[in-house]
Amino acid sequence: MEIGVPKEIKPQEGRVALLPVHVAELIAAGHGVFLETGAGILSGATDDDYRAVGAKISPDMASVYETSELIVKVKEPLGAEYGLLQSRHILLTNIHSAGDRDLTDHLLKTGLTAISAENTHRFGSPNCPLAGEVGAFEGVRLCLAPHGGSGRHFMPHFGAPALHAVVLGLGAVGSGSLRTLLRLGCSVTGLDIDAGSRKRAALDWAGADFTVADTDALPGLLADTDLFVNCVMWPKHRDDHLIDRSMLGQMKASAVIVDISCDEGGAVETTRATSWDDPVYSDGGIRHFCVDNIPGAVPVTASAGYGAALLPHIKSIASHGAVDACRHDDWLARGLTCVAGDLILEEAGIVQKRPFIPVAEFLAD
Repeated sequence: MEIGVPKEIKPQEGRVALLPVHVAELIAAGHGVFLETGAGILSGATDDDYRAVGAKISPDMASVYETSELIVKVKEPLGAEYGLLQSRHILLTNIHSAGDRDLTDHLLKTGLTAISAENTHRFGSPNCPLAGEVGAFEGVRLCLAPHGGSGRHFMPHFGAPALHAVVLGLGAVGSGSLRTLLRLGCSVTGLDIDAGSRKRAALDWAGADFTVADTDALPGLLADTDLFVNCVMWPKHRDDHLIDRSMLGQMKASAVIVDISCDEGGAVETTRATSWDDPVYSDGGIRHFCVDNIPGAVPVTASAGYGAALLPHIKSIASHGAVDACRHDDWLARGLTCVAGDLILEEAGIVQKRPFIPVAEFLAD
């Protein structure tokens, strides 16, 4: 199969879907790989690095789409890419279609096969820990007085307390945030509805200035919180919030919210996605940092993890076709989004209130 890797066009996105080490395996398996020139530069891979393992370098994005059947990306297609998608294409990337009706409409209209990579990770996305680590790092920076923060140092000195951070959600993203915050010396409260997650985090950070609690404790923590980090992906069909607009008034004017999940109207009602070009906005007097491609800031590391995670799926799709590959792998099937104009992804169907074919039913045909 011919596999194409276009250069990402989302602002400040330096990741690439496949590094030369991953491409080499696909070439060895008999597949062709086409990369847009410069696609890997910010991830530390030159065109010559790709040529050395057998890939072909295409002069522009349009050429990649024209010569390839399987398109592998990091981020969702943007408007400039819509016209390049064809019904013969298989698209494997982070689509997040439930929250993007326009994109879902276009994928269905085009009639291609799309698989949402974010749903296919058996052991969690490798970029989740990076998002937590970098997001927390940016939050600490915003707590410095020149940026409008409380002026508390990230570690205790001279009897003055360290900045106090609250991390909501102790999964892969939350664990990444804890690594940054607690290694810097911050005082941290970790919240999670799952008792097991709380116990694991407490054990991992025994001896640090770290406490755990159920999410019910959140309202009582807001008044002294310098930094709130949301690491919870909120179900898109819910219309309630853990921090609603009225609760912002309980926070210090110097506080900052970092929403790594960036669910508009999600766990934090006032969240809206931002970019690295303009990452911070104020709502209700509280600064929000809500960049929706945080791992794009560390592309060398992020691309290494992303490519390794997707490589088995790419090999299977390239050898068996998208639908049969999904029949052989339940985790890949979780990402099956649409085929030939039919919506398959349940979440998108529920959130957008449109008909869909359950994936098990579709694959049984």
